[in-house]
Amino acid sequence: MKNRQSGFTYPLTLCLVILFLMFLSIHIDQLLSERKMGHETATILQEEFYFLSSVKKIENLFQSAGAIPLKGTLVYQKGNLGYQAETPLMYVQKVNFTLNLYSGETVYGIGYFDTRTKKLIKWVEKMN
Repeated sequence: MKNRQSGFTYPLTLCLVILFLMFLSIHIDQLLSERKMGHETATILQEEFYFLSSVKKIENLFQSAGAIPLKGTLVYQKGNLGYQAETPLMYVQKVNFTLNLYSGETVYGIGYFDTRTKKLIKWVEKMN
């Protein structure tokens, strides 16, 4: 082929650059969304771990002392969990949990404990 001044090289180069930039932007967007999903998954798993360990501590306290304290706070490495027990109705005692992570998330949970077996019978988690 002869190099002519008809302008074939510039449009071809421009199209290749645009194609490369589109491909790069798609991959960057995919990487960012995967990072965001990873961060959200880690936060959710951390919330679940804090709730589970708190419920186990309250359950052990309930079994050893015979009653759940009306209010309390459990301090963790990346947040605080406060709980407030209500008076038992028949054989069920309701405990409200509030988890405040230092990253700013707040999650609420409600645990229902059986006063006869002194174990958790129902768990409800609420997002704010």
